[in-house]
Amino acid sequence: MANTLTPIMAKILARGLVVLREYCVMPQLVNGSYAVEAARKGATIDVPVPTATVADQVAPSNVPPVPTTLSLKTVPIQLNNWYKSNFFLSDKDQLEVDRNQSFLPMQTNEAIRAIANQVNQSIHDQHWGVFGYEGTAGTTPFSTSDADAVQVRKILSQQLCPLSDRRGVLDFDAEANALSLSSFKDYLNTGDPEIKREGRIGRKFGIDWYVDNQVETHVSGTLTGTVTASGVTALGATTVLIAAAGGSSVAINQGDIITFAGDTQTYAAQAALTVGASSTGSLLIYPPLAVALAGSEAVTVAATHVVNLVFHRDAFAFANRPLMDSTAGVDLGNFMSMQDPVSGLVMRLEVSRQYKQTVWEFDILWGAALVRPELAARMAG
Repeated sequence: MANTLTPIMAKILARGLVVLREYCVMPQLVNGSYAVEAARKGATIDVPVPTATVADQVAPSNVPPVPTTLSLKTVPIQLNNWYKSNFFLSDKDQLEVDRNQSFLPMQTNEAIRAIANQVNQSIHDQHWGVFGYEGTAGTTPFSTSDADAVQVRKILSQQLCPLSDRRGVLDFDAEANALSLSSFKDYLNTGDPEIKREGRIGRKFGIDWYVDNQVETHVSGTLTGTVTASGVTALGATTVLIAAAGGSSVAINQGDIITFAGDTQTYAAQAALTVGASSTGSLLIYPPLAVALAGSEAVTVAATHVVNLVFHRDAFAFANRPLMDSTAGVDLGNFMSMQDPVSGLVMRLEVSRQYKQTVWEFDILWGAALVRPELAARMAG
């Protein structure tokens, strides 16, 4: 089988990677510059995160100063996503693949689409840690003006996000609103004829805009009655005691956007919390408190919202590795891995002979994480 199928495998895999590149929006927008050595499911990659430093005045001396000790931080990415999708090819399809350099059966496209959906979703799932928040829950961005773009740009700048490599990913409703605004579509305002010709927003307000059909909706928890902070909480704390008065209740979900009265900073709940009436509970938040709490400050939770994301490429990390074959030396079928030179995505194709039929199967191994939440913000819809 190897002698007859290997050439066809290479063609299917190469063409399949082109399709995967078209369907996988998110992996191409985030930081995926990690090595591609073969690995097994469950392996961990440590992603370095820079540490803030302070500039010191220079004081010439015959004694060199003691270098500042930096605690280097890393965020682990676990390769815990391993998905596959299979398909069958008829003899006629195999001949067509071999003869026609652009041919790829429709069912093969669907197999790749299924994998791409899982890859995209795994990155969108990391939104729960993003604390930057702009917009109104339930109101699609750009409904009347481009103010949403201006405000989210301001939030990223306030969070010290670099001005370069900023990307925005919208759902179809937000994109449609943006394309109807003169500041996004008109040639005199943008100098870009591709907007009306191809329907692409492109780079506006220092952000490269994209659309993705897998933009998620965050389902928020609920607060009923009077819910407040309890007791004094120091500036910089990451745990806040929450109190529910008699007849009140707290049901906070991981990823909820939390605010405290008197503090304009928005916080992301790092874990779910349930508190009954006349009780208290500890809420984990990020970033650390920007304003000390005296106690009794009202607590609010942003309503359920569509999570259009605007971020710097380094906010998220994506690692995609070819699978390490744990059955080396055992002939269980044909395997072939290949990396797309444009997107960097790596996918494997396996062909195995069954009784009177041949199964073709794509599979992919990857991990994704939000490594620098300060470089991202939600544009609520």
